[in-house]
Amino acid sequence: MALGFLPSLPQLITYIIILLTAFPVHEFAHAWTADRFGDNTPRANGRLTLNPLAHLDPIGTLLMLVVGFGWAKPVPINPYVLQRHSRAAPMWVSLAGPMSNLLMAIIASAFFRLGLVSTRDIRLVPGEILPTVALFLYLFISVNLWLMLFNLIPIFPLDGEKVLDYFLPPAGVRALESIRPYGPMILMVVLFVLPLIGIDVLGKVIQPVFGLLTRLLIGA
Repeated sequence: MALGFLPSLPQLITYIIILLTAFPVHEFAHAWTADRFGDNTPRANGRLTLNPLAHLDPIGTLLMLVVGFGWAKPVPINPYVLQRHSRAAPMWVSLAGPMSNLLMAIIASAFFRLGLVSTRDIRLVPGEILPTVALFLYLFISVNLWLMLFNLIPIFPLDGEKVLDYFLPPAGVRALESIRPYGPMILMVVLFVLPLIGIDVLGKVIQPVFGLLTRLLIGA
């Protein structure tokens, strides 16, 4: 899901801005939704805030700056409190993060759709320190779409696992629970091991949807 290795200075500046906006908004969306369902765990842990320092993960931040892909610290929740309020509550809390990324991408795409910027200007200008407005918006949209799609993959600890859990029949829930302990290991293999041997699972799964959404949003 990298948008480029060893980014240029304009890309690096864009990634820093994304770290300070998209990541905190994603985690805040989780925290706010959980709070609305009566779970004060995020509030008690200082996560009901848009302050980036409350959400950024050191390793995820470093990777974001280097390769354009990273993550923030998960928001702690109490699933038992949520489930007492509504069986669907954990699903909505999980879905809130990715949907916030989609909303940010849609808002940013309005500049293209309204003709305020052009897809022809999505380029690096040699010698420039700051990104062009079009490049900044494109990278902002791209990272948010990737974050949304990646987090919707139904593997623990990603948000998509809880979303899928809600819709599965009891037998499917038990099967999902049986592989849950291996979720982080599966993700590590998919993210870091398989690409080393030329197998890009995420690219094959996410790229077609990413391309479709990009064309829908900005027409490119």
